[in-house]
Amino acid sequence: MKTRAAAANILHQVLNQGQSLSTLLPRYQQEVAAKDRALLQELCFGTLRWYSRLDAIAKQLLEKPLKGKYQSVHSLLLVGIYQLLYTRIPAHAALAETVNACKLLKAEPFKGMVNGVLRNVQRQQDELTAKVDALPQLRLAHPNWLVKRLQKAYPEQWQDILEANNQHPPMWIRVNQSHHSREDYLALLQQSGQEAEPDNLAEGALRLARPADVTTLPGFELGHSSVQDAAAQMAAQLLEAAPGETVLDACAAPGGKTAHILERQPALAQLVAVDMDGERLKRVYQNLERIGLQATVIQGDAAKPADWWQGPAFDRILLDAPCSATGVIRRHPDIKWLRRPDDIAQLAALQAQILDALWQQLKPGGTLLYATCSILPDENSAQIKAFLQRTPDARHLPLHPSDTVEQPGWQLLPGAEQRDGFYYAKLSKLP
Repeated sequence: MKTRAAAANILHQVLNQGQSLSTLLPRYQQEVAAKDRALLQELCFGTLRWYSRLDAIAKQLLEKPLKGKYQSVHSLLLVGIYQLLYTRIPAHAALAETVNACKLLKAEPFKGMVNGVLRNVQRQQDELTAKVDALPQLRLAHPNWLVKRLQKAYPEQWQDILEANNQHPPMWIRVNQSHHSREDYLALLQQSGQEAEPDNLAEGALRLARPADVTTLPGFELGHSSVQDAAAQMAAQLLEAAPGETVLDACAAPGGKTAHILERQPALAQLVAVDMDGERLKRVYQNLERIGLQATVIQGDAAKPADWWQGPAFDRILLDAPCSATGVIRRHPDIKWLRRPDDIAQLAALQAQILDALWQQLKPGGTLLYATCSILPDENSAQIKAFLQRTPDARHLPLHPSDTVEQPGWQLLPGAEQRDGFYYAKLSKLP
């Protein structure tokens, strides 16, 4: 009962107040029994993953919308429908726990309505879902504006992308190859009873057959491995930092790429990691401390480097630009409902501002690697094409045969080889 009420409150705050799941969930998990924390996460992630489909089903059965202070009851209904359609929780238990949660939401008069709607979902499931699934944006549970953008950008792949976004993400780890080769670490995993598969692009990436607590990973507390998607691991690999260089990791928090750069190249002259968010910078310090690495960590605005950097120009810059995060929806399903169409142009403008500012901090002959976890061309290929057109001393460095000045960069799509969606483009500054 308490778990369902907590899930309803979280969903209400995400969907109606614009708060993020990553902020809300840990707080509410402390308020439920330890044995129920995994269930709370599943209810929140799953209901948000399928929100618009569940919402359309519920609205077919409601006489009138639940508004104002009773919107949390609507969220509770969605949690109940999710359990009936997508989980192995026995229907009687899902019904009873969801109905009883009305008491904790101070909505006891709605117990009969919640019970009636959920029982109708049981009885009329095929009919209800058939009506909803006639529209692809509801069948695949994405906002209409995002579906249209993906149809335009990927006319042959858009449905595969939407389906990939609705999958449970795998757990990828990054082997610290300054301690072990990937093959040796794979053997250690197998000795501990864990199966994993290597990635064919990211040199240190292993995909676990089943997600695991990090404390069960061999040498995790000593920095021998880290949790990081294979697509994100490509950043340090493509940056190719060399001994003696001064490197900037811009928009660095939570520090996974910072640590990976140092793992791959410990002989840098200096690695500077900058981010605006002081709270998220704490994660950078924690990651570096666990692995036993050192960097110059600065709180600052990447669009205004003169405010925080008076040192020498950088040999290499990794710009992991702020973006729509549309490539990592399977890990953060609330992104679908928190993002708005207008956000994309605003983010693209910010990315351009940061690109122009950091380019001035790059040495002649230096390299900048632009990265996003987006799959929208406005933030990726169109962004880099526009930058090349307005920047005379920028030269495009192709990452694969189809990476051209007309269509620059490398777009990894979500779900391909079970990786997240990521974009990379590599540029050099003419002497």
